Amino acid sequence: MSIFQLQSFAAEREWTVDGIPVLTASVSLPEPVPAADKTARRILRYYRLQCRAYLRYCEKWLLPPAQAAYRSALETSAPLPCFHASLEYRVTLQDPNFLSLYTQTREMTPAGRTLLTRRGDTWDLAAGYPIPLSDFFPVRSPWKRQLMAWAAQDIQRQERAGTARYSISQPGKLRRQFHTQNYYLTPEGLTIFFPMYAIAPSAEGIPAFTIPYAQLQSNAFSRFLTEGEP
Repeated sequence: MSIFQLQSFAAEREWTVDGIPVLTASVSLPEPVPAADKTARRILRYYRLQCRAYLRYCEKWLLPPAQAAYRSALETSAPLPCFHASLEYRVTLQDPNFLSLYTQTREMTPAGRTLLTRRGDTWDLAAGYPIPLSDFFPVRSPWKRQLMAWAAQDIQRQERAGTARYSISQPGKLRRQFHTQNYYLTPEGLTIFFPMYAIAPSAEGIPAFTIPYAQLQSNAFSRFLTEGEP
């Protein structure tokens, strides 16, 4: 069994035009300490690769519009813009069996809109690999339908209370917008989430719904009900 603590490793990049910064990027991702076994080393490599991939993405896709915005500002004598992008993480559950977390990027577009993108990772620490959401449920069980029905009920509760506004609330339509990798575990339950803009306006950010383990028809979560908070 892999036993380690997590600390953050950070990276920063800056891109300039004529010596003037037009785009900066910061990254903070988890690092297992010590990286003494195969699982810890695999997790370390995974997030180091994610860091490098994100910085390449910034250079390929975010830098050209930032350069164009800088040149446009020069031509019109407008304030010179400098855009920032970030990649951060949050651990949602860690115990001897699982490490669950999400990583999230934040980017400011040239149009002035903030774009958030989230990715969930749940690691089986015994096997040393991420766990597909389907592995938590019996084969051929209607688990997607179950999760979407819960999300639809939560949406209705929020809208009745006036705490949120959504553009999609029917389970069938929610299912078409749901990606099965978009989940993570918490002490309270299984959390699923949807991409920004997929089911709600931008003010709602990334919609997330936590289904208590007691509501899930899966023996895989029984230990959360008997052992208490991990």
